[in-house]
Amino acid sequence: MTLAPPTVGDVLAAQHRLAGHVVRTPASRYAELDRLVATAGAAGTRLVVKHENLQHTGAFKVRGALNLLATRTTTPAGVVGYSTGNHAQALAYAARRAGVRCTIVMPSAPNPLKERAVRALDAEVVLHGERLEDACEEATRIAATTGADLVSAADEPALVAGAATATLELLQQEPDLDDLVVPVGGGSGAAAACLVAAALAPHVRVVGVQSAASPAAHDSWRTGELCARPNRTRAEGLAVGRGFTLTQGVLRAHLHDFLLVTDDQISRAQQMYLTAARTVAEGAGAASLAAVAAHPERFAGRTVGVMCSGGNAGAGELRRALDHTCATAP
Repeated sequence: MTLAPPTVGDVLAAQHRLAGHVVRTPASRYAELDRLVATAGAAGTRLVVKHENLQHTGAFKVRGALNLLATRTTTPAGVVGYSTGNHAQALAYAARRAGVRCTIVMPSAPNPLKERAVRALDAEVVLHGERLEDACEEATRIAATTGADLVSAADEPALVAGAATATLELLQQEPDLDDLVVPVGGGSGAAAACLVAAALAPHVRVVGVQSAASPAAHDSWRTGELCARPNRTRAEGLAVGRGFTLTQGVLRAHLHDFLLVTDDQISRAQQMYLTAARTVAEGAGAASLAAVAAHPERFAGRTVGVMCSGGNAGAGELRRALDHTCATAP
């Protein structure tokens, strides 16, 4: 089945629908972050951080989940989703707000912080398999058995439209951006950014970034075909092993470039956030900043929005981040 991407009208409707239900997160500038990326080689780069780490459930994903359940009639069996964590929390949060039953399938060793948060939102949690792809298979089976409505991690136009309200806000807050760098797992956030920028700010170059340890979306975009790839990143929000039809279609039409960074470069960017911006970012949330620091020649002298997409970092990854010396160029 071919899924039509949302229109900018859908995004505007989502922003109206979500008003008062999501946080209008700040877009902030930090002189010390600018200094650090200049040290890495991006001289004259002016960073603007969109703080979706301060959103309900700690990530932008709740925008899409709230919009989806506000526009969909669900079965009595409710919804079932699969996620490494942030989509799970978002769907559980939206389901509780809507009074809808929710089952979430997570890989068998999830981030404990995220698992506890999902359970605290009254969702049933099923742990299955090692990777997101295993969880997807189990969620599909549960939906077929129970009659619950299966919610994809990315192939949902209403999710993308809701996620796009973050970019819409950012462009309203900072209309003079030259670039917007967005992390990519399934691609809902990046596709959302592309749709909004193409319609309302075509001068803005949207750049995707993914971990080289889980490059399925990157390789799908580069080759023009949906790819499955090894899924080994420790950045949970980027831990996706295949491309998705809906989001890849939008990315191919509108994405300016797609970069890869290493997990160690992501950890260094997390430390940059901690020390230079007093900001807690999970791995996926720091990937955009990692891309600017790792590919400085692409962003020198430009005003660059970096989507800090989530802040649900576990203790282990924060300890790892603090072990890095952020003054060293990635």
